[in-house]
Amino acid sequence: MSEERKSLNFLEQIIEEDLANGMPKNKLRFRFPPEPNGYLHIGHTKAIGISFGLGEKYNAPVNLRFDDTNPAKEEQEYVDAIKEDVSWLGYTWDKELFSSDYFKQLYDWAVHFIKEGKAYVDSQSSEAMAEQKGTPTQPGVDGPFRNRSIAENLDLFERMKAGEFEEGSHILRAKIDMQHPNMLMRDPIMYRILKKDHHRTGDDWCIYPMYDWTHGESDYIEQISHSLCSLEFKPHRELYDWFLDQVVDKTLVRPKQREFARLNLSYTIMSKRKLLKLVEDKIVNGWDDPRMPTISGLRRRGYTPAALRKFVETVGVAKRDNIIDVSLLEFCIREDLNKTAPRVMAVLDPVKLVITNYPEGKEEWLEAENNQEDDSAGFRKVPFSRELYIEKEDFKEVAGNKFFRLKLGGEVRLKNAYIIKADSVTKDPNGNITEIQCTYSEDTAKKVKGTLHWVSIKHAVKAEVREYDRLFMDEAPDSHQDKDFMEFLNPESLKIIEAYVEPSLLEAKIGDRFQFQRLGYFNVDNDSSSNKLIFNKTVGLRDSWEKQKPIENKNQNKPQNNTSQPQRKAIDVIQQLGKKYTNLPEGKQEKAKAEILELAKDVSYDDLQPLFNTAAKKVGTRIATTIVLGVLLENGLERNAEVNDFINKALEDTDALLVKEAKMLL
Repeated sequence: MSEERKSLNFLEQIIEEDLANGMPKNKLRFRFPPEPNGYLHIGHTKAIGISFGLGEKYNAPVNLRFDDTNPAKEEQEYVDAIKEDVSWLGYTWDKELFSSDYFKQLYDWAVHFIKEGKAYVDSQSSEAMAEQKGTPTQPGVDGPFRNRSIAENLDLFERMKAGEFEEGSHILRAKIDMQHPNMLMRDPIMYRILKKDHHRTGDDWCIYPMYDWTHGESDYIEQISHSLCSLEFKPHRELYDWFLDQVVDKTLVRPKQREFARLNLSYTIMSKRKLLKLVEDKIVNGWDDPRMPTISGLRRRGYTPAALRKFVETVGVAKRDNIIDVSLLEFCIREDLNKTAPRVMAVLDPVKLVITNYPEGKEEWLEAENNQEDDSAGFRKVPFSRELYIEKEDFKEVAGNKFFRLKLGGEVRLKNAYIIKADSVTKDPNGNITEIQCTYSEDTAKKVKGTLHWVSIKHAVKAEVREYDRLFMDEAPDSHQDKDFMEFLNPESLKIIEAYVEPSLLEAKIGDRFQFQRLGYFNVDNDSSSNKLIFNKTVGLRDSWEKQKPIENKNQNKPQNNTSQPQRKAIDVIQQLGKKYTNLPEGKQEKAKAEILELAKDVSYDDLQPLFNTAAKKVGTRIATTIVLGVLLENGLERNAEVNDFINKALEDTDALLVKEAKMLL
């Protein structure tokens, strides 16, 4: 039993203790209570996952309750979007409820408070009330209206409800303690006048309850057993309990508020207000822009419910706020799509390639595997002809032995097709290569080191590709007190590319996801039509940002020594980094990985191949080898039996870091 308890997160431990202390299991009930004033974002997936996850674990109902107490910011559009997002994530709620369902009950309770001398109408300006409230280190003072008679308070409150007064002229406050050390307990506001129509109740009300007053009482009405919220509400717990103290029936379930750390993501804004500004200022094309961290934006970009749920599960439940690296989210979607996305060929930056010894007019339909990770995915036919497109970066006239793609005089394999040799090129007046002339060999068993993707020009389908990058260039764009978060916008967050794809994609439907071989994962955008295919880039095959992190120059402050010293080979330095890799803390592992990625540019396959036989116990060296292998494969290295054998052994290892790196090569 003790081992089982160790695996429980602290929220589950609280629930287990309550059950052990006599709470009937059938009294467990949870809720997810969004405010319908914006679209849900990646941070909300944690709150959703916690509440609905507990519901699944304990077979307990979970309510979807909209805390709709501010008609100035709430809209039916947001209600509909939230319901769609929660359903898409794969969760089913028990009851769909609204705090506005309880407006009458909340009002009646407020009247009861007044009659009990526990609430009063304050008629001061907001500035005067703020001044009287004091500071965290200085107690507040009683205001001039705090001791109004019960009769006067009842009269004023009734007239507030009737619409006699202007906004800001009166509020209803709980009468607690203006000297309380917790400022939230210094006579908090319960009601304010807002002469705005509500998205559900219309103009029935012109006074609206405050969130702190509404939230706990709504939990109580619904008989929520555990009210789970993020850490910023921890100071509110005392007020939550005070309000409940005034109304609870001891024979009913009393909700228990407990707090967990919210989800913060690097390079990402989580504030609804700031996300709304991006929409209103047209920095993005709506709440579902694929650059947005909203669930609808991630869905449109090609993220899957399974990937988001796996991400939340991996992050876990903590008591302290921290920032999760966005690369973990990207790893989760790569891992999911690697298993499920069909492989296809597309060329994003084309250059023409002509196979001079291939008969003009001839075409073949060659068999291609849809997904080597899925035995049930089957095969498809791809057309091959004399004239092809390949990626411009896949050809160099002259290149060293670390370039595994096509070069003059060199040979590569065309994926699913033949081996070709580059013989000559044609250039425009500016020296740009416009055509590569090659010859092909039908001997497909010949060993070559590089494999390229391609599309037949005759059969190629034009498509628009929207290549997305991170919206912000700073890891914490809203953490700078002296700068506006908008200053960190990435001007290169969206590139529109005219690409060529294989004809099988003419059958693709909106939302379908694919791996464009050697390029990344893409999905069909909502704007796509039968006349114009449009793809969004979901994520690359590898973390391209990892390479961009600056490598600390440990010798930058040392005096330069002009004495010529023999330079160590890159592979030797990588081996040294690998030996200590698993003993490094996470932050230093990231630096070591960045250095290995940089050094990998100077490593050939012949340098790396001997490390494939590294002993199983030397995990760090095998991790370093895997990282370098990823760079070589990205540069066009063909997967041979030795490469596949090394990757398969890594995948079967018990070390999580090694398995993680190996999965990125699939």
